[in-house]
Amino acid sequence: MMRRGLSIIILMALPLLVASDPIAPPEHRRGEEQTYLTFPEWFLVFSPAEYAQFVQQEQPSAFPFWGHIGQFWESYRAVHGATVEKGYPFNGGYHVMIMVIGTSTTVEYAIRSAYETLVGRLAELTVSGRTAEDDFGAKVAQDYVDFIRERPWYEFDFWSRITGLWSDVSWSGPGFIRKLERRYALTSEYLVKAGYGWLIGKGTQAGYERPLFVTAVVTNESQGKQLHLLPRYEPFTSAATQLARGGADFVEVAGNPAEADVLISVLASQQWNAPMNSRVLFTQDLITQPDTRRFAIVVSVGELARTLRTLEQSEARIEHLFDY
Repeated sequence: MMRRGLSIIILMALPLLVASDPIAPPEHRRGEEQTYLTFPEWFLVFSPAEYAQFVQQEQPSAFPFWGHIGQFWESYRAVHGATVEKGYPFNGGYHVMIMVIGTSTTVEYAIRSAYETLVGRLAELTVSGRTAEDDFGAKVAQDYVDFIRERPWYEFDFWSRITGLWSDVSWSGPGFIRKLERRYALTSEYLVKAGYGWLIGKGTQAGYERPLFVTAVVTNESQGKQLHLLPRYEPFTSAATQLARGGADFVEVAGNPAEADVLISVLASQQWNAPMNSRVLFTQDLITQPDTRRFAIVVSVGELARTLRTLEQSEARIEHLFDY
């Protein structure tokens, strides 16, 4: 995903068209079911983000890996159920992708949990405080999250992190056993991910078309209907919110009309109430932040702008807008 900031490309003012005809060009149309099915994929951004924030101060051995495994599969069950209830066509390609990333993450998190519980905690007992290797691992974790918000995870440069760990991180300092153990753990993790990422990248190129990095939206503004290309993925949330803040209303997103569903994830307190024009599909507690809950809410495309404006005025923080 190319970094585009909040850039918005306005393509044209639109003439009146037949209401049932999508305005977005065919190559920019995506199925309505994908607003639901992209949630598990994005949970594998939310989870590493929570981990990266956690290990800035805490040790990886205390991270709730198994809790996140459960939340991934629970969210998949919820969004899959919603697509069945709505009667959408079965999107086989997307379900295969979710199963692959879900299974691989389950295996990864289970192994990391076992290792950190048995080996990591023993190594922690040999030193008071953190080592330079702990700080290096925390920095890479944040670099990884920043990268995958806009690019596929398998394009992340794990190889240079291995080199940096062994060439740039000093051997001096207390906690030699912990330093050695962290070097082994981080090197093993980065090596496996580099190799697996290479395989996934090759398989993705062979089995899937390269995705567009923009989302076509149609808005109703003072000068009439406008067709825009907004940056896709993470930047779409800010770009769409900027349009809504300016008074625009959405008529169509990725070829989906005003009555179509669109999913938004919101972070708020446990007692937060969703806007009246939305419905809560499911919630998740942020396990490492017990006062915060993730709300997955559904609104229509036609109500999206009003909902975004309402959310901006509330205590909640818009985490992600799922643009199909």
